[in-house]
Amino acid sequence: MLTKFETKSNRVKGLSLHSKRPWILASLHSGVIQLWDYRMGTLIDRFDEHDGPVRGVHFHKSQPLFVSGGDDYKIKVWNYKLHRCLFTLLGHLDYIRTVQFHHEYPWIVSASDDQTIRIWNWQSRTCISVLTGHNHYVMCASFHPKEDLVVSASLDQTVRVWDIGALRKKTVSPADDILRLSQMNTDLFGGVDAVVKYVLEGHDRGVNWAAFHPTLPLIVSGADDRQVKMWRMNGKSLKNSL
Repeated sequence: MLTKFETKSNRVKGLSLHSKRPWILASLHSGVIQLWDYRMGTLIDRFDEHDGPVRGVHFHKSQPLFVSGGDDYKIKVWNYKLHRCLFTLLGHLDYIRTVQFHHEYPWIVSASDDQTIRIWNWQSRTCISVLTGHNHYVMCASFHPKEDLVVSASLDQTVRVWDIGALRKKTVSPADDILRLSQMNTDLFGGVDAVVKYVLEGHDRGVNWAAFHPTLPLIVSGADDRQVKMWRMNGKSLKNSL
């Protein structure tokens, strides 16, 4: 153990490392988000506008931003240089489990207990796609580091891989988003912007986490059945390799 951070909150729900600075964000059950310098072991700042536990937090790769999601059904985008929340994204109907910035596009993906995954354009501050198909809490969702894919894990015992290639092909501006509000009902029932590519079945209990390998065609998942599974992406099929 290199460094230990102690806090008055009884539970830490989310963590994110900065890509360049020796910083770590910790989102707490108390509703506070803490920014730590892990080299110095010092608390730099704290952010406390959420009402209730904050389960997900993520630094932007290149801008002075981070995003958070909590039990108040709110996604907040913060500027840590300005020490404040810039805006709040509303739309989820239950606890938000994870949030993540896209590595290239102005997008955020969020996973929620309302059984949906949502993709947001944080520049226009609108929801641009709703991914439906899970029939229990969605515990996490994340973008693929290179491809037009999202992976999600749910307490319905499945891992799903979503193709979001159609979203990338669209030039999403604020005007486009306003026009697309009329299409949101279509998206709620599985629009063409994001389609399920694979459904991975093999866990016997709810799946808490799934992630893409950064360079290889692999997915890892962990579930309440006390198993960690590796899945191989092979053409149009995925095979459980463990």
